[in-house]
Amino acid sequence: MNFFFSVLQDAFFAALAGIGFASISNPPRNAYKYCAVISAFGHAIRYVLMHNDLHPANLIVGSFVAALGIGFLSVFFAMQAKCPPETFSFPSLLPMIPGMYAYRTVEGLVMCLFTQDEHLFNHYLYICTSNGFTCAFDVFGMVLGVTLPIFILNKISFKVTRYLN
Repeated sequence: MNFFFSVLQDAFFAALAGIGFASISNPPRNAYKYCAVISAFGHAIRYVLMHNDLHPANLIVGSFVAALGIGFLSVFFAMQAKCPPETFSFPSLLPMIPGMYAYRTVEGLVMCLFTQDEHLFNHYLYICTSNGFTCAFDVFGMVLGVTLPIFILNKISFKVTRYLN
């Protein structure tokens, strides 16, 4: 039961962040509820995959699968809202950006520049590259995961804003 509440809490805060990120791109008013639902769903998928007791997934795999779910839900909700799927998918992805890995990458780089000891330099270089690769592959997996459904379902996703007379 505690795991279920943790998933709900994670989904709730992801929904709030999704609404916040959607508000800066000025979508139609009816898009906010879809962004909240899609953000919560995607973040909950990643949380469940990463905190699974039987076989936990790493950050990159969890983010990729969650981005696939976000992409498919975005195409589905785009038909209902008559908005492009990107209106929902990109604000929904932003709460999953690995900010700590990016921060630690820059921190490791700065520490490399200001150290004189070779042993410390190698340590900070390792921190910089390890976090940098994790951040880059995570973002790449999310972008790939969210765009694949849009291209797979192109007959739906490219025609949602067309009106039939």
